[in-house]
Amino acid sequence: MSNPSVAPKTTVVVPTYNERENLPRLIELLAGIDLENVHVLVVDDNSPDGTGKLADELAETGPLPLTVLHRTEKNGLGRAYVAGITKALDEGADIVVQMDADLSHPADVIPTMVKTLTSTDAAVVLGSRYVPGGAVASDWPWHRKALSAWANFYVNAILRLKVKDATAGFKAWHAQTLRTIDVGSVESNGYAFQVEMNYRTARRGLRIAEVPIKFEERNDGESKMSLSVQLESALVPWKLLLGKKH
Repeated sequence: MSNPSVAPKTTVVVPTYNERENLPRLIELLAGIDLENVHVLVVDDNSPDGTGKLADELAETGPLPLTVLHRTEKNGLGRAYVAGITKALDEGADIVVQMDADLSHPADVIPTMVKTLTSTDAAVVLGSRYVPGGAVASDWPWHRKALSAWANFYVNAILRLKVKDATAGFKAWHAQTLRTIDVGSVESNGYAFQVEMNYRTARRGLRIAEVPIKFEERNDGESKMSLSVQLESALVPWKLLLGKKH
């Protein structure tokens, strides 16, 4: 039995590929949040810039308990998250947070997300750009804002998820929710991975909550949004609706 006096173990899963410049700052920000028993799991896809080696150094000398999962191939965000979340669950996480390494997600909102998760009936809490108080990056060009808004409208029109930010990548999950939706069998990649996770949650009658975040443009490095990622994101909602995925 778990000790009620010990705070739930919150594991922040952070996939990385060439994030050497951003990772130390992210760990510093996570160490500064007002939340007990925080662990970090870095999932590095064999970054050529040495992110994985730096993560190993942070595991030794950094301010937080940190483990590194080294993957030998770069085969998509979804696969990295499935591997990382599975490892986090195996290592006893009570709460799993999905978070980008590029400083676009505000670490200081994690305590609010976790409090919402633990004090309500929410199965997962999204850090949302599109609820009151939320915002996309102010320096996004108009076409990027339009694409993001359209993607959310498109996904919700097809799947009726009833969430404002269906493609959000900043989330706090109960471990039990992740087991219930069988995260290990999720096949989508890229941004479609986020949609499939939400769809599986909603299909099981579980509640998705949203708290506002101000999304920032990535701090250093290059965006991972490729044409193949965009195409998959367009096709997956139809595959889900037509019953080809759970």
